[in-house]
Amino acid sequence: MTDDALVVASADPVEREAERSLRPKTLDEFVGQPELKEHLGIVLQAAKERDEPVGHLLLSGPPGLGKTSLAHVIAHEMGADIRPTSGPALERAGDLAAILTNLDESGVLFVDEIHRLPRTVEEVLYPAMEDFQLDLVIGKGPSAQTIRLDLPRFTLVGATTRAGLITGPLRSRFELSERLDYYPPEDLQKIIHRSATILGVDLDEEGSSEIARRSRGTPRIANRLLRRVRDFAQVRAAGFIDGPTARDALAVFKVDEKGLDKVDGAILEALIGRFGGGPVGLSTLSVAVGEEPDTIEDVYEPYLMQLGFIRRTPRGRVATESAFAHIGVTPPEGAAKLFGS
Repeated sequence: MTDDALVVASADPVEREAERSLRPKTLDEFVGQPELKEHLGIVLQAAKERDEPVGHLLLSGPPGLGKTSLAHVIAHEMGADIRPTSGPALERAGDLAAILTNLDESGVLFVDEIHRLPRTVEEVLYPAMEDFQLDLVIGKGPSAQTIRLDLPRFTLVGATTRAGLITGPLRSRFELSERLDYYPPEDLQKIIHRSATILGVDLDEEGSSEIARRSRGTPRIANRLLRRVRDFAQVRAAGFIDGPTARDALAVFKVDEKGLDKVDGAILEALIGRFGGGPVGLSTLSVAVGEEPDTIEDVYEPYLMQLGFIRRTPRGRVATESAFAHIGVTPPEGAAKLFGS
C-alpha cells in the first residue's frame, strides 16, 4: 500500500490512537446507519432486561464504516469488557482457546476480518458459540483424549469486509447479521462536527461540507481528512477551516472533487490509458498499479463502483463512460459495446 492512500488504515500509532479517541461510546452517539441502530437498540434492550449476554452478531461492509466502533458500543452498552482480535491472528486452536477461557462472564469477543479464520480454529469456535463449551484434544495418537471445558457466556461480534467468504456453518451461528452501508454527506458532516469538537478544531458549515463530500461515504476517511485539513489550516490559515481552506488543503493532499486519491487515479489511468477501458483482469490491473489485488478489490473498487466508474464483468474490470469523462479522455470508437449500450 502507498503512503498516499488515505483510505488505508494508518500504521502510525498516533493516527490509530486519534481514531480510537473519536469513536462513539454509546448507540446514541453513533451517527448514521438508522436501520442497523434500530435493530441493535432492540436487541441490546431485550438482553439487558433479561440480564443475559447479547446474541452473537456479524457486521459486514467496506472498511472504515464503523464495525469496530459498533463492537465497542455494544460492549459499553452492556457494561461488559471487550477483547479484540482478528482472524489472521488466530493461527491455531490454542490461540482461540486462550482468549475464550480468559473472557469474563457476558464479555464481548470482537474478531475483525473473521472470514480469514483458519478452518481448524473455526471448527473449535462452533461449540463455543452454541453451547459455551470448548473441546480440547490432549495428547497425540491412540492415547489422545478430548476434554470439554465450560466457558463463560459471551458475545461474539464478528466483522468482515468479505461477507461472501464466511462459511455457511459459521454464518448460521450468528443470531443477527447486519451490513453497514456508505454514509450520505449529511451524516458525515455530523460526524465531522462531533470530531472537530473533540479535537478542538474550529470550522464552519462550508468547510465541513467540503470534507464530507470528499470522504467516500466513510467516517474513518472523514476523520482522517479532518485531521489533515486541520494541520493545513494551522500552518497556512490561522487554524480556521472554511470552504476555501478545506479545498486548498485537500488539493495539496491530492484528494479530488469526488474524493478520489492518487491510487484511485492510478487505477482509472491504468484501466483507460493502458488497457483502453478494459476488460482487464484484477491481477493484471494490480501489477499495473502496484497494489495488492485484495487491496484494490476491498478498499478501492467498492467506491469506484458506487460512483459508477468501473464495472465487474466475467471477463474483467471495465471502465464506464463516466470514468472516461472524469479523467478527461475521449472514449475509443466502438465504446458503446464497452459501456454495455
